[in-house]
Amino acid sequence: MSENSFKLSSNQQRELDDYEGIKRGHPFLIVFILFVVFCLGLFFFGKNKYEDYLKSNLIQEGVTIRNIDVSGLTKEEALNKVKTNFDEKLNDNITLTYNNSYYDVTIEQIDAKFNLEECVDFAYKIGRSGNFLEDLKNFLYVYYCHTNIDPEVSFNEEALYKYLDIIEAHLPDQLEESDYYVEDDELIIVNGKLGAGIFKDELKDTILEAIQDMSYRNTYIAIPTYYKYPSPIDVYAIHEDIYRAVENAYFTTEPMAVYPEVVGVDFNVDKVIADIEADPHKDEYTIALDYTQPEITTDDIGREAFPDLLGKYATNYYASNKDRTTNLRLAASKINGKVIMPGEVFSYNRVVGKRTIAAGYKNAPIYSKGQVVDGLGGGICQVSSTLYNAALLSDMTIVSRTNHMFVPSYVKGGRDATVVWGSIDFKFRNDRNYPIKIETSVSDGVCYVAFYGLKNENEPEIQIQTDVIRTIKFNTIREKRAGYSSGDVIQGGQNGSVVDSYRLYYQNGNLIEREKLSRDTYDAEARIIAK
Repeated sequence: MSENSFKLSSNQQRELDDYEGIKRGHPFLIVFILFVVFCLGLFFFGKNKYEDYLKSNLIQEGVTIRNIDVSGLTKEEALNKVKTNFDEKLNDNITLTYNNSYYDVTIEQIDAKFNLEECVDFAYKIGRSGNFLEDLKNFLYVYYCHTNIDPEVSFNEEALYKYLDIIEAHLPDQLEESDYYVEDDELIIVNGKLGAGIFKDELKDTILEAIQDMSYRNTYIAIPTYYKYPSPIDVYAIHEDIYRAVENAYFTTEPMAVYPEVVGVDFNVDKVIADIEADPHKDEYTIALDYTQPEITTDDIGREAFPDLLGKYATNYYASNKDRTTNLRLAASKINGKVIMPGEVFSYNRVVGKRTIAAGYKNAPIYSKGQVVDGLGGGICQVSSTLYNAALLSDMTIVSRTNHMFVPSYVKGGRDATVVWGSIDFKFRNDRNYPIKIETSVSDGVCYVAFYGLKNENEPEIQIQTDVIRTIKFNTIREKRAGYSSGDVIQGGQNGSVVDSYRLYYQNGNLIEREKLSRDTYDAEARIIAK
């Protein structure tokens, strides 16, 4: 060893190693200390903010509802802001399309709404549950990381499915169910026709998804369909409906009661089944009915058996349209004099029958694919609509009733009843404790229907009320509908609407009952021309 060299003792060497370790770890220690100081600073800064927040009645910073900033707002201010934003985006129709036909679903029609009040309440309660540590943790998380609350949509499923049923019945290639009617002492059994059915569950999910993310504006939803087969003809069920044993009509005065005649009716079931099996694809089968006439009928009894006018209604028509007038008279004549017993259901299609050339019906204007075109039996919906109003005012129970796609000219929206052979029927039931007799007339531009029977003691007065809850402007119809180009111009039209209808019962001038009848949607009609 040289003269200038030296050697550390073992203790000195350990001390030197410890010192070097401290030197090497010092930067990490500084970083850790700074991190702790930073976190404590954030904590105490956030704690002070949280304490200030608890003293206010405001929603904390960093909260959005469907990306709408509600920070620093009261619950009322936040709800107004969010509602205004949502209402603006929801103020449009969901347009469904199928084979160049278009159908609008409105938000009001299906009572679609978002749980905005719940979302605002949830936003306000962040950090206000009562558990200090939990509330502080949630407050700090939202303050530094932010949170977005996504509202959920709810809807009236029954109303949506009802409208999808209406659309299905108005599709261009709609299904026709097998049915029957009686014409000139003959039973006419009509074979059903293959048609389009709607995958309603799938379409419902698509509609709700479009509302949930508000993606339906300026877009169309294609209606998913499948081939739908009509029900087979059930001859035994038809015979059960048709068969009657003959009975004479009579009435009593104490108590007042009517027992209408029953015309004996029968047909050969085995022969009809054999005819259908021999040619199962025939459009219709005509069967001669065997009748046994009673000796006394309600016509012989006369009006005295139906002493009270229960309800009446009249609509106007253009008598100059002779073909349409013919259709009105034919349909009304089938109903005139019809007696409906207590508990009995009246079916418009069964009573009036299929609208055919052989039955005397003419071509007259009807709605098809949103346009007015000539169609066989055009105008008979005016009779069914007039009958509907008379039935309402006579306190009949409505079993089946469907509104038109557009508001007709002869009644207000909410007071019409459309009928389509094979798919849409108008039915009501006599739930009074006495028979009713229907009288109809079509003359001098007036279609008139009246119900006669026996009034109950202290029977209430009935009125019909309709409320338009939304107007659908015709100039909002998208220009690319039905093959029109983007350069086409809307030149007038008719507004659509969403209408609620009620039946009101009054006793001595006081309202005692308000019955909701329906919520109906009518499409707007726009007349579009090319530039």
